[in-house]
Amino acid sequence: MAESDIRKYPQRPYLAVSAAIVRDGKVLLVRRARHPALNLYTLPGGAVETGETLAEAAAREVREETALEIDVVGLAGHREVIVRDAQDRIERHFVIMCYAARWRSGEVKLNDELDDARWLVPAELTGLRTTEGLAEIVGSAIDILNRKA
Repeated sequence: MAESDIRKYPQRPYLAVSAAIVRDGKVLLVRRARHPALNLYTLPGGAVETGETLAEAAAREVREETALEIDVVGLAGHREVIVRDAQDRIERHFVIMCYAARWRSGEVKLNDELDDARWLVPAELTGLRTTEGLAEIVGSAIDILNRKA
């Protein structure tokens, strides 16, 4: 069974991570090319694998999705994603730990999960279709990075 199939109609929530990556005052947003966040801009990330720390998972997921190397700085917040189907059953349930990170090296290379990537100043998020709470997480990440400059 494909990994994405295992996550449908779960018996428990799945733990995931994302990273608000800042480079020259801009944050990286990616647009999802698959459900459940199809056509929404969000932060790169994905599921935590057994045996890795949350920070390791964030760095790995960013590397796999974008080919970027990052320095994970601190926790910027969390989000809970609960998707219900037409019969009101829980189709997907993720708890996403969102991290503040600094770009270290590389240029974005899209994969089959993403169809766009943009480096934007935080004020530019307002005109995009984003995942819920994205602007708040980005703001928190910027605050953390400024404090740890």
